Amino acid sequence: MVVIVQHRVRDFEVWKPLFEEHGDVRRKYGATGHEIYRGINDPNEITVVNHFPSKEQAEAFAADPSLKEAMARGGVVSEPVMTWAEETETVQY
Repeated sequence: MVVIVQHRVRDFEVWKPLFEEHGDVRRKYGATGHEIYRGINDPNEITVVNHFPSKEQAEAFAADPSLKEAMARGGVVSEPVMTWAEETETVQY
């Protein structure tokens, strides 16, 4: 399952090291990987896709108080939009 998080940051170059620093917390809750996407028209519009083995682990991570603090230190300036999803299909061309 994945948690897709979309938000705007003040400065991607400031945000990225703090995202990496918070990786130990993601792994503590069982995260197995992630992808990061940046907006074409605004590179400070960020989409993160976090992979977790279960919804329960993803929810526990999202509820960890350190997440909100890390986002504040990283310069997240918009309310995060979180979407929980299960992979339905992956096709490569």
